[in-house]
This record gives sequence, structure tokens and C-alpha cells, in this order.
Amino acid sequence: MTRDLPDGYFDALYEASADPWQLESRWYERRKYALTVAVLPDERYRHAFEPGCSIGVLTEQLSARCDHVTAVDIAETALEQADARLRRSGRREAVTLLHQSLDTPWPAGDFDLVVISEVAYYFDAAALRAILDREVPRLPSNATVIAAHWRHPVDDYPLSGDAANAIIGANPGLHRIGGYHDEDVAIEVFDTGSAQSVAARTSVPGAEG
Repeated sequence: MTRDLPDGYFDALYEASADPWQLESRWYERRKYALTVAVLPDERYRHAFEPGCSIGVLTEQLSARCDHVTAVDIAETALEQADARLRRSGRREAVTLLHQSLDTPWPAGDFDLVVISEVAYYFDAAALRAILDREVPRLPSNATVIAAHWRHPVDDYPLSGDAANAIIGANPGLHRIGGYHDEDVAIEVFDTGSAQSVAARTSVPGAEG
């Protein structure tokens, strides 16, 4: 992944715990996912891409808002758990699970939603910019890109969450349309077409176009 954070880092985490970040049980994580889904500007999406899906907690929620989700992770153990979760919930057919990382070429797909949740800070600034420069131009017009990251410093990570979100937001192909911030998490919402608000794009009377 980067020279600072090797791929084996994640294998070791999942060997030590089936859910290293307590994504399923911790209220902070469940609240964060609820916020992430709540700020999606469109009611429905055709095809979402979720890199770094881990054990599939957010993947399952996204599958309720999308016709299909392609979710990827670098840890095979995490993907196995995601597969089991989606089968239990009856959502498995709505999700494609792949073993890969954010920095490898993204799967072919007309993604109208990309959810970069707690994964961009694992790359150094140059690597993250290169990923975005390669992939953002491939997205269709008016696709949504969500960037959600932990704001407190983590010694192991090449970037802070704020720095990762800032690099994503600086990409010339993305236009900020909203977000949510508190002391712990920053969630940014971007559109590949314009910065038009949700009210304006849905023709709510009184909203500026």
C-alpha cells in the first residue's frame, strides 16, 4: 500500500480480532455510519463503489440505498466476514466483493456513488493524489463522492483524516456540496458535476439553481 503501512498490517489486525475497530458494536461507529448514509444527496443510486469495506457493516447499509454495491478490501478475512453478514441479511446478491486495495485500478463500473470511509489516510499524500487523478475523471457526471475520516491523530497512519479529506476535496473534478464535522469525524460530500444543493437539484421552490 505505502512504504509506511504495509499490506500485512491489516492481516495482523484481523488475526488479533475479528472486528478490530468494533464496527458492529461500538455506538460511535454505528452513529458515524448513520450520518454517512444520511448525508447522501440522492435518494437512490445505481452502483456504489466502497473501497476498504472491512467486515461489511456500512456495505450492508449502502446496499439498501443502491441497486448494486461493489465493495473491496485488502484483507481476505474481512471479506469473508462481509460475505457472511450479507448472506445473513439477504443482501448478498446486491453486492460484489473483491480482494483489492484503493490504490489498484478501480473495477470497471459506471459508479454514481463512491464512499471513501476510513481508508484514504492509509496512503501518503502523493499516492492519494495519484489515485484520485487517475480515477475521478473516470466517474460519470453528477456522481457522488463521500469522504468520511477519523479526525484524531494515529501514529501509524501517513495522513490525518483532515489531511486526507483536504486532498480529496482539492481534486479539480470534485465540487463540495455539504458535509458533517464534529471533534471526532469529518464527512465531506462532493459531486463530479456541480456544487448544486440537494434542494436545488430536486427543484424545491425557493432554492437557488
